[in-house]
Amino acid sequence: MKRGYSVIFIILAFLLTLGCFGCFTSYAKPKAFADETITCSSKSAYLIDSHSGRVIFSKNENDRLPIASMCKIMTLLLCFEAKANDQIALDESITVSENAAGMGGSQVFLEANAQYIVGDLIKSIVVASANDACVAMAERLCGNEQSFIQRMNDKAKELGMENTLFANCTGLPKPNQYSSAKDVSIMFSELLKHEDYYRFSRIWTDKIIHPNNRETEISNTNKLIRFYKGCDSGKTGYTSEAGHCLAASAIRGDMRLISVVISSPDSKTRFKEVSSMFNYAFDNYVNKLIIDDKKPIDVKVEVLGGKKDCVEVVAEKPFFLFSAKDEKRSVEINFIPIEKVKAPITKGDLLGTLEVYENGEKLANINVLAVEDVLEKTYFDIITDISKNWALI
Repeated sequence: MKRGYSVIFIILAFLLTLGCFGCFTSYAKPKAFADETITCSSKSAYLIDSHSGRVIFSKNENDRLPIASMCKIMTLLLCFEAKANDQIALDESITVSENAAGMGGSQVFLEANAQYIVGDLIKSIVVASANDACVAMAERLCGNEQSFIQRMNDKAKELGMENTLFANCTGLPKPNQYSSAKDVSIMFSELLKHEDYYRFSRIWTDKIIHPNNRETEISNTNKLIRFYKGCDSGKTGYTSEAGHCLAASAIRGDMRLISVVISSPDSKTRFKEVSSMFNYAFDNYVNKLIIDDKKPIDVKVEVLGGKKDCVEVVAEKPFFLFSAKDEKRSVEINFIPIEKVKAPITKGDLLGTLEVYENGEKLANINVLAVEDVLEKTYFDIITDISKNWALI
């Protein structure tokens, strides 16, 4: 039978000005109903806490609507996944096709058959919503845009985006292309996991240098980058069909929020309504880091037959507790080690789990991993240990 340890040193009775609202995965409304406080004229809207996935506000979040250039969130996600998998490098040079250079709409006027750095193309997409750069990256990753679109739809299905269908990588108007505010938040949440993305999303103004030293000035279409405290990322969109759209994220302390609006009546309104949603959440809620995946937890796992008798462990991912500011809450965390941990151990090996409970209900189950390698004892090590014991006789 596995042994369980209550991790009292982390939390036995964690008391904030927080409160019980049930299991996170149910996504029930918090005590203070945002619907009664937030006014939203956009056709669809969605506001969540990024860490817990908690829904704070929603309006027609599953309606299938055109989202214009917010489609580029998926384009960027696939670019950064390819970078993370060493399929592309930010300093890699690629040749832009005539097809890519000829894309209309928002663009940075790439030259056909000229070479550009991948990092500059991605910057053009993130900051200037450049359609020509989108197609250039799609062709680089999949050979042609159509194959890339298939990958976009495959990724959407993988992420559980049930109300999304992509028909191009730019968001330019095309029949049978749609998404929803909730689905946009899902793919945007995935994009935010890539640290390299923030190298570009925080840029306010910059320039693209073309091969003949021609320059194209660019400025961020997401005005909240400059005008809203804590906003470090986002993607706008606009077509006459989709209206004015915006997905944005802001972080203050341990709370990162994601807000999406679709089909706002004008550009000013989309920024105002996202800002208002951010203000509401930051004013009324708190997000506390309970389990830190950057620091070893205060337990050590016994190792059998190792050069070390025990090994430090760390949580595989963090756990945040999200609540209204005026509520109280208590949670308990139990550490459940695996049976008979034997050397050799490699850093990152699974050695147990942390179970987070509130009033007897499990909120989370988080893997616990080895912080370091532990080599198996050699025959010489065993003889040495025996010799030490003889010396004590």
